[in-house]
Amino acid sequence: MRNLLEFLGKHNHWFLFVLFEIIGLVWLFRGHTYQGSMWFSSANVVAGKLYEWDSKVTAYFSLGDINEQLTARNVYLESQVKVLSDRLEQTSADSTLLAQVKAQSLEGYRLIPAKVISNTISEKDNLITIDKGEADGVKKDMGVVSGHGVVGIVYLASAHYAVIIPVLNRQSNISCTIKDRGYFGYLHWDGGYTDMAYVDDVPRHARFRKGDYVVTSGYSEVFPAGIMVGQVKYVFNSADGLSFRLKVKLATDFGKLRDVCVVDNTELSERMQLLNAAKDSILLKQKD
Repeated sequence: MRNLLEFLGKHNHWFLFVLFEIIGLVWLFRGHTYQGSMWFSSANVVAGKLYEWDSKVTAYFSLGDINEQLTARNVYLESQVKVLSDRLEQTSADSTLLAQVKAQSLEGYRLIPAKVISNTISEKDNLITIDKGEADGVKKDMGVVSGHGVVGIVYLASAHYAVIIPVLNRQSNISCTIKDRGYFGYLHWDGGYTDMAYVDDVPRHARFRKGDYVVTSGYSEVFPAGIMVGQVKYVFNSADGLSFRLKVKLATDFGKLRDVCVVDNTELSERMQLLNAAKDSILLKQKD
């Protein structure tokens, strides 16, 4: 304490000078507007610089958090882009498929696009599962087609899925005709090659040649007429010699099957039921 008092006593003139300077400055800035405004302006500039430096330092040390936020945002945006891209791709694929299918004599029919989620081709009785069911309008016995031709017939349908009996199933039996010839038969698959099937019961008097196209006949409630089935590659005699058996290269590549359309056959079924009722009525009148 003694040393402190000696120090203050020795340098008291400097402390008095600083005190008088402070009093003078306060009197000057309070009593004179111009000097006061200059002081506060200078002080504001200095304070502004200090705040600017503080802001930059704070921003620098906050870069880690900002980068994390930007990364999370980028991940979210990328996921949204992927979702939108997938939707656009699916919409484009559906539009292309619908255009291809409608070109196969299906203009005017309601078509239900679907994805193949399960498909076998190596069994004797293959099955296909699609991702659409009764909630989408799919019903038992509706026809199923691809962008190239016939696929099969709906066998079972739940709310959101359906099982198809494809051409590559020994239980499949589809009425067909030789395009522009008028002769018809029934499409069967005996196993073996997945790109070949047979049309049986073609009459002996039928006139056709290799390379002719086979299409659906429209003689059932399942498929309208004119949907592509395949192309005649070989001609055989039936076992009893009373008809021809045609070996047909299938238009649909079942090994690459991904997108299909279910054909809403409600109107076709109604027409066939009316036709059958008319036939039954005629038969009854003939019996009378």
